[in-house]
Amino acid sequence: MIFIAWFVFTFVVLQLVVTLINLIFRPILNVQPIPYEGLVSVMIPVRNEENTVQKILDDLIRQDYKNIEILVFDDESDDNTVAVINGFKERDSRIRLIRSSGLPGGWLGKMHACSALSQHAKGEFYLFLDADVRIGHDAILKAVSYARYYSLGLLSVFPKQIMITTGEWLTVPAMNYILLSLLPLVFVRTSAFSSLSAANGQFMLFNASLYHVFQPHEKMKRNPVEDIAISRMYKKNHIPVACLVGDDTIRCRMYESFHEAVHGFSKNVTAFFGNSFILAFLFWLITTAGFVILYLMLPLKIFFLYLLLYVLIRVVISVVSNQKILLNIILIVPHQLAIGLFIYKAVINAISKRYQWKGRYI
Repeated sequence: MIFIAWFVFTFVVLQLVVTLINLIFRPILNVQPIPYEGLVSVMIPVRNEENTVQKILDDLIRQDYKNIEILVFDDESDDNTVAVINGFKERDSRIRLIRSSGLPGGWLGKMHACSALSQHAKGEFYLFLDADVRIGHDAILKAVSYARYYSLGLLSVFPKQIMITTGEWLTVPAMNYILLSLLPLVFVRTSAFSSLSAANGQFMLFNASLYHVFQPHEKMKRNPVEDIAISRMYKKNHIPVACLVGDDTIRCRMYESFHEAVHGFSKNVTAFFGNSFILAFLFWLITTAGFVILYLMLPLKIFFLYLLLYVLIRVVISVVSNQKILLNIILIVPHQLAIGLFIYKAVINAISKRYQWKGRYI
């Protein structure tokens, strides 16, 4: 038991080291804009996004960088999504709407949409955005500059999360905690190990020529966590990849309720642990109940040091994630319970094989 207690203490120290690396080497779009005149293809797959697509389209037509084409793939929406897009088409000739003729067998909806969009794109860079993402006026030029500066095949960004409801605050920061306490994001770019990979499908910027060589969305057509899988595939093929966190330049309101967040995060929570339910559960158990073992087995001063380090990790992650520090500290226990619920739902989904997303079973 003493060995386990010291293991728990060592684990929290390692977590702190990782979070401090993410703070020191702040993974943001921080390079100076590089002059560029090439075409950038911005591609947005949508399915029943009438309330969000108008916002991202408005952001795009207001970009400082003007040489863009905006391709939107409507995946059989049955709301007013198409009408909204057509309204924007009348305002800006750079916008094109591509309509789905149905989802082919063997494909997930988003992968099919992204692959289909790429067949219509003409740019030197392909930027795939989710409809619920919001970007600042200089986001495209900053992203392309970063990708060119580091000669990247793929640049991905975890947007700054917009949280409004109590349900969002109880759940969304938990995923930042997992990511930023386990992976120094600077290693995604600087390390050759494919295990040190990360990406977020909400914002993925590809070098177009390499995209056509590897056809990542086609190769991942049945993978519900395609973003991380694509990042690993690129690194295995020695293609430079980077993953950053967003600020006000790139932000997103991912979910609007507790139920939506649990349903969504249960789809990909195990991807952070190499798709291992066992590792995911052990992480949750250690970070949730580890303090009990330390209190029972180690000197009291070590126990209090552990608590200090534990809270400090949350502080650093809140800073890196641009989230409210005090609120994240207050909600430590709910966040841990939320992680447990994500993993539980993921197990249930895996057993039942009946996970539903955007009205389809995947």
